[in-house]
Amino acid sequence: MRFCDECGSMMHTEGDTWLCRSCENEESRDSQAEAAMAIQDGQRDDGAPDVADATQGSTETMQEPCPADDCDSDRAYYEMLPKPGGSYEVRLFTCVECGHKWRES
Repeated sequence: MRFCDECGSMMHTEGDTWLCRSCENEESRDSQAEAAMAIQDGQRDDGAPDVADATQGSTETMQEPCPADDCDSDRAYYEMLPKPGGSYEVRLFTCVECGHKWRES
């Protein structure tokens, strides 16, 4: 895969040429450089990365009723985390008694 030096769009191959469909920039193909590009066939898939539990080890608690049906606790550990792709944070709760986890709605 190659990106256009002129406009940054992804380029496509046509014969011995890289062609940008956005600005029509053309560049010669370099077989040695293309051989060094990573391809998916030679890569391994180790699965999804581990995700840390934001509430693990948290000592901050607050009054927040547990939503679990069989728990009447009104205290929970909490942790503030940035929301992926957003500009605001989300609060994650873990009940101090039953361990039920939920996020602020």
